[in-house]
Amino acid sequence: MTADDIESLISRTALGNREAFNSLYSATSPKLFGVCLRILNNRSEAEDALQEIYVKIWRDSSKYAPAGYSPMSWLIAIARNHTIDKIRARKPEAVDIDDVIDLSDDALNPEKEAILSSDRRQIDGCLNELEKTKAEAIRGAYIEGYSYQELALQQDIPLNTMRTWLRRSLMKLKECLER
Repeated sequence: MTADDIESLISRTALGNREAFNSLYSATSPKLFGVCLRILNNRSEAEDALQEIYVKIWRDSSKYAPAGYSPMSWLIAIARNHTIDKIRARKPEAVDIDDVIDLSDDALNPEKEAILSSDRRQIDGCLNELEKTKAEAIRGAYIEGYSYQELALQQDIPLNTMRTWLRRSLMKLKECLER
C-alpha cells in the first residue's frame, strides 16, 4: 500500500467511513504494533495500547494534514507518543524496606574527609623527614604502584638494597606517625 493510499484512507476515516478505517487498520496495524511492542516491551500491554491508538486515530483523523510528510510518520508519532505516555503513567514498583540490603551512603562525609586530610598531612610530613631518594622510593612503591625491581632500576641500585631501603623507611614512618 502506498503513502497516497494510506493518506486516502485517513481522509475517508475523517469523514466517518468505517470501511476505510478497517482498511487503514489492516494496512498499518502490524507496523504500529511493532512500535508499541518495541517501546513497551510487553505484548499484552502493546496490544491494549494499539487499540487505544486506533481510537485516537479514528477520533483525530480530521486533524491529519499531509504537508508533504509520509502518513505513516503521523501514525507512528501517535503510537510513539501514546506508548511513551503509558510508560510515564506507570507507577513505580514499591520495594519493601526489609528487602533493601543497604541504604547507607558510602561517600565521604565532612568528618571523614577532615580525618583523611589530617592523616595525609601527617604522612606527608613524615615522608619529608626521610632522605629524598628514600621518600621517592616509598611514594613510588606504595602510591604509584611501582615494583621493587622497577624502583631499583630507577635508582640504579641492587634489588636487595631497594628492599632494605623500603623496609627501614617504613619503620621510620611508623615511628614518626606514632609520635
